[in-house]
Amino acid sequence: MTHFFCSDHSKQVGEDVIGSATNYQTYVLIECPPPWHSEALNSRWVPNSLKVLVEEVKRTKQPIRFLLIANNESHKIDHTTLLIYHQQEGLGNGYRKQEFKLPNIEQAAPTIRKWLSGSTPKYEVKISVTRDILVCTHGSHDMCCARYGNPFYYHADATISDLGLDEVRIWKSSHFGGHRFAPTAIDLPEGRYYGALDQESFKSILTRSGDINCLNKVYRGWGILPPAMQVLERELILRYGWDWFDCKVAGKIIKQSLDNCTIEAELTFEKPSGSLYTYQARLVKDESKTKELKGSCNATKKSVLAKYAVASLNLLASKVPAYCALPSR
Repeated sequence: MTHFFCSDHSKQVGEDVIGSATNYQTYVLIECPPPWHSEALNSRWVPNSLKVLVEEVKRTKQPIRFLLIANNESHKIDHTTLLIYHQQEGLGNGYRKQEFKLPNIEQAAPTIRKWLSGSTPKYEVKISVTRDILVCTHGSHDMCCARYGNPFYYHADATISDLGLDEVRIWKSSHFGGHRFAPTAIDLPEGRYYGALDQESFKSILTRSGDINCLNKVYRGWGILPPAMQVLERELILRYGWDWFDCKVAGKIIKQSLDNCTIEAELTFEKPSGSLYTYQARLVKDESKTKELKGSCNATKKSVLAKYAVASLNLLASKVPAYCALPSR
């Protein structure tokens, strides 16, 4: 019997990965050794108190994503790492991190509840790590995440070590969407998503160097923006280069046609110099890139996966010091 691998099929039909990052206000990452159940929170080591909390959050429709994480040491250590990444309002460049070193995973639910209530939980720690990269290796949820995610994780761990990036930490993660782009990753605290990764493009992302055009193939989008706007942000990355990653950004959809074929969007960003720009764009459904395919290895039906293109991009306003100038393409 020949297995269907959604990641292979996505590559074969030439699907553009952009616009597939999910938009959450908060990520809650709980260290829990694999193996993980296909529904991660039903895994062996997940306490009932955590399952109850997650169900409460779902029922109240809070924009929070719970993920299980692990690394090569998770089976050996006598504590549990809890990471909470929360998006700030207004112009920003991602999420604010709080890290907790818990005596065990049983303390995860009460610690998260305290945080949600606005109280200051115990066990918070400050460490030198400034970047957490999650690689989906959740093979029980989708075969492609085992087939491509696991090998990528091990090579990526070695790449980080070889580059001497002590401030970067890499984790195996439970499902966060986009199995058909395996190997796929989230780069926190920015909250940028990547897919169809290889070690060369990963090295460029880590060091913010090399050919910026590699992002045309591997950049899924920025999770702080609505999915349809993510193609606009990619356009601006290609315009400004790696310097774009130092900018603070806010974006919104102004108007959307009833059939969702046309979207008017506005994006404001601030450079480190204090220069402020606001662009307005018209995004149109790109029929040449919109595909009908299975979203996962286990899908029984195909879905129409709409893609957008930047039809027009205009600078509405700018507040630029005299010594600064807009780049040209």
